[in-house]
Amino acid sequence: MYRSRSVLHLIQQLERLSATSSNILAARHMQTMSVTQPSHIRYAWSIYSHYPTQAVQTRTYTTEKDTARVEELTENEKKLTQEVEEMRKEHAELTEKLKTYDDKYKRALAESENIRRRLTKQIDDAKLFGIQGFCKDLLEVADILGHATEAVPKDEISDKNPHLKNLFEGLSMTRQQLNSVFKRHGLETVNPINEKFNPNLHEALFQQEVANVEPNTVVVVSKIGYKLHDRCIRPALVGVTKG
Repeated sequence: MYRSRSVLHLIQQLERLSATSSNILAARHMQTMSVTQPSHIRYAWSIYSHYPTQAVQTRTYTTEKDTARVEELTENEKKLTQEVEEMRKEHAELTEKLKTYDDKYKRALAESENIRRRLTKQIDDAKLFGIQGFCKDLLEVADILGHATEAVPKDEISDKNPHLKNLFEGLSMTRQQLNSVFKRHGLETVNPINEKFNPNLHEALFQQEVANVEPNTVVVVSKIGYKLHDRCIRPALVGVTKG
């Protein structure tokens, strides 16, 4: 019995000695790995210092798990980096498309505005010059009335010839009324006697020398012209002085 107790006591001392030596080795290894290993591994070694028997399994399991987790994080980072890169490319493409569509939109707005202005001008011109063809036809009537009144001898217009007098007055009144209608609708006569020759309103038929008159001056009007709202619809046929 005494020997058994002595042997048991000796075995306990050996276990304590073994545990002490294991703690010393674990502490030294912990000091070595504290610089390079992550905090979760250092924490595992700290557990090992308190529970050496169970720590070996915990350390091995924790290291493998953390390694897998680090690898998983690395794969996730790669995926996230790839997704971010794809999103950047998509953002750049969408930005370029936005610029293109914005440019097309502005061009379409400018084009529609130009079309609107042209149509507005055409409508205004149609309102002003829509009667241009009708006025041209009436100019012949005005010319005939003018020739008729000018063909009547002035000395024959008297009470002795009441019929001729009444006819002349009627033609003159008709011509005046027609001219007033022309003026009301923007049609005006062009009678440029003694004015400078204007190629936009006049058409020169001939040239002649006239003393004491500046060159390119209208001295003869063979046929008066007409303009509708500053647009010449028939130029005046004139003769000008030589330059």
